[in-house]
Amino acid sequence: MTAAAERLARRPVDKIAARRSELAAAALRTLAERGYAQTGLRDIAQNSEFSHGVLHYYFADKTDLITHCVREYKTECATRYDDVVATSSTAEELAAGFLQKLGETLVDDAPLHRLWYDLRNQSMFEPAYRADVAEIDLLLERMIGRIVTRYAELSSATPQVPPPVMYAVFDGLFQQALLRRLAGEPSAASDLRAAVAQVLPNLFR
Repeated sequence: MTAAAERLARRPVDKIAARRSELAAAALRTLAERGYAQTGLRDIAQNSEFSHGVLHYYFADKTDLITHCVREYKTECATRYDDVVATSSTAEELAAGFLQKLGETLVDDAPLHRLWYDLRNQSMFEPAYRADVAEIDLLLERMIGRIVTRYAELSSATPQVPPPVMYAVFDGLFQQALLRRLAGEPSAASDLRAAVAQVLPNLFR
């Protein structure tokens, strides 16, 4: 066990978790702007109120910090549509709410989504990222599963494909739209909504 790990082991877990979350929130902007490969703990420290030593105290290395940042953000993202699912009384209302929020997050959170895809791609080369990426992917798959299940209930339909396939479809459309958004295409969000609106009903029978 490293010296940092020993220090953390002696501290109350809730205080450690709260502090790590605070530091991760401060680091997220720098990571989202610069990306995985071009960002180190010193870069994050220079762009936040926290010193390099503080970051090292709570995170073993850059891998530990980045995975914590992305996990926290994506865990929040995984509940983004829950209110739409809970309050929609028709399939059309659910689809409209889903599409609206989908377009909003593409526009408002593009750098953060870019960081997620950066990390997911990096996990193919870095074994240290794979467990966290798999966990986040499962959270997002379940998010799509909740939307699809409720849509099927409201439309009295049956999904034609299992949740992993549903997730792959929506994730692929979103990633394509994100690339276009980052390239400066103003219609990326509206085109994404149109594509999902076209695909969604055809996934049921």
